[in-house]
Formats: sequence, C-alpha cells, structure tokens
Amino acid sequence: MEDQFIKIAALIGDPTRASIMWTLLDGKAFTATELVISANTSPQNMSMHLAKLLDAGLLCVEKQGRHKYYRFSNKEVAYVIESMASLIPPSLPQKKNPEKHSPIKHCRTCYDHLAGKIGVAVAESLLEQKIILDSDNKFEISSEGAEWFSDFGINLEELKKQRRLFLKPCLDWSERKNHIAGSIGASLLDKMIAEDWLRRTKDSRAIQITGKGEKELLKHFKIVV
Repeated sequence: MEDQFIKIAALIGDPTRASIMWTLLDGKAFTATELVISANTSPQNMSMHLAKLLDAGLLCVEKQGRHKYYRFSNKEVAYVIESMASLIPPSLPQKKNPEKHSPIKHCRTCYDHLAGKIGVAVAESLLEQKIILDSDNKFEISSEGAEWFSDFGINLEELKKQRRLFLKPCLDWSERKNHIAGSIGASLLDKMIAEDWLRRTKDSRAIQITGKGEKELLKHFKIVV
C-alpha cells in the first residue's frame, strides 16, 4: 500500500501532470492538443505524460472519429484532486481585488457539482435544515430530507441505482469546508442550471448566479447572494 501511494503521489506531483489533472476538473473531456495548450508543453511531452496517467488508471481515453478525448477514469479521482487543493496555504488578503470577489472562489463547479462559497453555503443550509445529516463526516439523507428532495424534483431512488457514490462531503479548497458531492451534488447542480438559477461561464469553472437564482437560493436555502 505504501509503495502504491508513493507511486500515485509521484505521478500527480509532476508539474505537467498536475496541470493536466487540474484542467480536467472542468468536468469535460479534452483532446491532447487542448491539454498541450493548457499545460504549455510540447505534443511529445504531453503524449508521454498522458500514457503514464492512463497506465496508472487515473485517466481514460475515448475515441470519436479522428480525435481522442481524455477524462478522469472515475469521479472519485476528481474528488481527490479537488480535496488536495485544500492543502494550499490560505493567501493573505489583498487591498486590490480581494479574494471574496474572485468569481472562481465565489461560485464554481468541482467536476460535476457545485463548489466555492455558494456550494458550501448550500451544504450548510441543508445541514441546518436537517435535510442532510452529518454522521462522523459522512452525509446522510434524513426522512424529512427524502420528502424535501422529492418536492425539489430530484428522484433519490433513481440516483441510488447509479453506479457511483450517492452522497459524500467534498472538502472545498477555497472555503476549507465541505460542499456536497456524489450523485446528489451533481443533481443539485443540474437542477439549478436547468432552471436557469445558474449559468456556466465559457472557458472557466466559474458559475454565474442569475437574478432568478438569487431569489430561489434565498427561498430554498436561505442564502443571500
């Protein structure tokens, strides 16, 4: 186990491979050419790094026509990469452009679920309303919560059938608190985007909150944006 841990840590610790993993947190699949641009390296070097990540089972590749698309091999890899970012020491507040106004820290995606200040606020609201319960850092749905999610338009029984984690806390790197991951977290984000509470930002993980979203976040989660 120790040898395997050292191997994985060394793989992720390389600057180019770390850049690849961070880019893939966007939740989309990327071609090697796109990753070359993102990591600012050569195609030959990128090919070598991608091969190592594929061999380690951290990435998978899908071929569509002439193109190959790379993504995380499973969602748990994404959760680990996001959580690792919480080890970054908090930076000192700046007089200009304070961090609290940073779009990526205010509201963003963490792979397929909501993160940042708003993502953490949603998790805290559901915990305060006892819709979700925290049992030794494990999230569970309460009996009242099952009814709440049904009224909210999320079918929990269908989500439980998916071959993935149902509900889990995910440590937010900017807030240093948990937001909600798993199929529940993904469904909450999908619902908010479908209802136009939130809008994705082109070429960024930052999420925009609409006027409608401000009203609905206050109504359902008591969040003042």
